[in-house]
Amino acid sequence: MKEIRIITVGRLKTPHWKEAAAHYAKRLAPFLRLEESIVKDADPALPLAERKKQEGARILRQLGPGDICLCLDEGGKSMTSRAFADFLARLADTGKKPCFVIGGAYGLAPEVLARAAHRLALGPMTFPHELARVLLLEQIYRAESIMAGSGYHH
Repeated sequence: MKEIRIITVGRLKTPHWKEAAAHYAKRLAPFLRLEESIVKDADPALPLAERKKQEGARILRQLGPGDICLCLDEGGKSMTSRAFADFLARLADTGKKPCFVIGGAYGLAPEVLARAAHRLALGPMTFPHELARVLLLEQIYRAESIMAGSGYHH
């Protein structure tokens, strides 16, 4: 069975985002094994650069040698849902595990972005990181549905 990891900074706190994420995680279960790793937010009293540095160090400790690091970043590449499905299919052929990384409220540290094999954007707009997590889960589900030939994507 295929595996995908998501590393994210901070837990989902808002009930409707928790429910939405759980909904898509459940829908993904027949397609793949989803592993989610949550790293602790840095102290909000710290200067922004130090916050990102601490969160980045925690993220980098979570990445394994068999992970293909895929950072969600506003400067990343946007793609259609079909192109994303093709992208995931190509990654599956590598034998390595796709590992999506979602930063905290202020994004990802430069050290994490430097580790990325690919930088992806969910679109040209900026989203709260809780919403970005739900959007990513939905797009992974949509991609899996496209690959399976189901009618979800129409």
